[in-house]
Amino acid sequence: MICPFCEADDDKVVDSRSSDGGKTIRRRRQCLKCNRRFTTYERVEETIRLMVIKKDGSRVPFDRRKLLRGLEQACYKRPVPAETLEKLVEALEEELHRRFDREVKSLDIGEIVSARLKDIDQVAYVRFASVYKQFRDLDELLTEVRDVMSRPPEVRDQGKLF
Repeated sequence: MICPFCEADDDKVVDSRSSDGGKTIRRRRQCLKCNRRFTTYERVEETIRLMVIKKDGSRVPFDRRKLLRGLEQACYKRPVPAETLEKLVEALEEELHRRFDREVKSLDIGEIVSARLKDIDQVAYVRFASVYKQFRDLDELLTEVRDVMSRPPEVRDQGKLF
């Protein structure tokens, strides 16, 4: 913890107590640089598992590894670093927890991912969209490819995550 008095990052815990039925921990700390004492409170984070509503109506827990595998397949043999995909999944997970309370439709996840992937790699986007959008025929796929190609080159080639 950073000392509120001297801003040093070196302290020791002098006393710890549980409160609020075990959900909060009160800690008395002493700065090893200025020797002043201060109190911190830690709260146990109660994470609510985000459920994904699939197209058939079933509900499954959100699995970031499954999403990452899908992105890796879409980016197979493409010049997209693994670090970029990790950052994309992290940003997506944060957005989902921020925008949705407990449940999110798989279609919403697909929309968000495809919008971001379109800015990273066009070929990977079309691969991902072909699975996510479940094109009925080649004409629908070609329409999507034409849409991607019609974007201005500066937008198409910027390679941004967001």
